[in-house]
Amino acid sequence: MTTPLYIVDAFTDRPFAGNPAAVCLPDTPRDAAWMQALAGEMNLSETAFLHPRADGDWDLRWFTPAVEVDLCGHATLASAHVLWHEHRQTGPSLRFHTRSGWLTATRHGSDITLDLPADPPEPEAAPTGLAAALGTRPQWTGRWPEGHVAVLEHATQVRQLTPDIAALTAAGIQRLIVTAPGDRPDQDFVSRFFAPGVGVPEDPVTGSAHCVLAPYWCARLGRTRLTGFQASRRGGVVGVELAGDRVRLTGQAVTVHSGALHV
Repeated sequence: MTTPLYIVDAFTDRPFAGNPAAVCLPDTPRDAAWMQALAGEMNLSETAFLHPRADGDWDLRWFTPAVEVDLCGHATLASAHVLWHEHRQTGPSLRFHTRSGWLTATRHGSDITLDLPADPPEPEAAPTGLAAALGTRPQWTGRWPEGHVAVLEHATQVRQLTPDIAALTAAGIQRLIVTAPGDRPDQDFVSRFFAPGVGVPEDPVTGSAHCVLAPYWCARLGRTRLTGFQASRRGGVVGVELAGDRVRLTGQAVTVHSGALHV
């Protein structure tokens, strides 16, 4: 028995950029231990598992190499891309059932837009050891249920940041978004995302982080539509639109590998 397996670069229009995700489509549902083992084998920040439902929707789950997570934007974008471009799904939209409720994806030419729950951060004092781990003192710090946010003054600081990942872990920081205002005409804000608590020292481009960033930057800049750039080594562009308690994330994706799993 073989199972279709793809690797897709998400939030980019070219290969070897954005954030790679594995997308697996088993013929029959697999248990969590099997999915976690495959995610460890793939060793990407996320592996997505898709299974069709009788109503035409899809069940979708996401695993890092270490744990199952409640929400992953880039692997959802990759999953939608695979269904439309590799499995020839028709129609302008897809609906996924996940641990974060139902999510939708719509396509507009080469762009895919995800409808995800907004997760606005609340102001909170910086955890002890954060500034030392970053090598700089944030202008503002906050928290959302999954982790912490640190706002720096300049985009250059975000790009040049070399945090001490071991020190972040010692400070009890499982997930950290570092962000600053954009310094280019096509970038309203920049960010990076570190998640040592789930086995991902730095994630290249993080959809779920933009569910946190969109409410913060839309409020700060007084606009509902912005463009974010995640300034990792690979880099990726995420369009954001705040719509009440939802965030619409827009990006592109590229299939870089298609094959079959033989277990």
